[in-house]
Amino acid sequence: MSARDSVLAGVRRSLGVTGTEAPRRFEVERRLAEAPAGVVPERGQGDAGQRLATFKAEAERAQASVAEVATRAEVPAEVARFLRDANCPATVRMGADPRLAAMPWSETALEISSGPSDGHDLNAVSFAFAGIAETGTLALVSGADNPTTLNFLPDNHIVVLRRADVVADYEAAIARLRAAYGKGGAPRTLNLVAGPSRSGDIEQTLLLGAHGPRRLHIVISD
Repeated sequence: MSARDSVLAGVRRSLGVTGTEAPRRFEVERRLAEAPAGVVPERGQGDAGQRLATFKAEAERAQASVAEVATRAEVPAEVARFLRDANCPATVRMGADPRLAAMPWSETALEISSGPSDGHDLNAVSFAFAGIAETGTLALVSGADNPTTLNFLPDNHIVVLRRADVVADYEAAIARLRAAYGKGGAPRTLNLVAGPSRSGDIEQTLLLGAHGPRRLHIVISD
């Protein structure tokens, strides 16, 4: 018997149950199926305009930079501007997301490469699944369209976010994930990213890029 089995057996003995009782199993299955929400903060609530304003303020408070463009076709020019102003090479790696592929990258001087990062890329572009107004956090799902390596290995991470995908809170983001992928079909990884990587562990001195990108730039479109 494993340590886990031993502990659970002790709990069952103390409660006088076996774990196979129909009422108990029914209650567990019902709670898992319904996934009730807990207490939700007020900070991210409001209409679409209020949620967007809160998201931008919280993202910038977490030291991300935010830019808005009118249409998705303007995203490549904004990416080029950001890299130019940051004195970064005009190179970008991205996944196979068809929304990114449809953008007019050829109208810029950017050199585009595709696929996961091997750790040698300085700049990457991803498409966010959602933005969470409550904390200015990006919800990024893994897969060939947006490889997780792009979230953490390059120095500069640029994330495209649709205005319509800005939700109020974490609960709303998880509900959207369940609705999009269905039960048992969620992507392997959901990364919740707020601002660039940073650490204050050494003498309480803030260090950017400690274990991820030094810069996070969010481009809000559509």
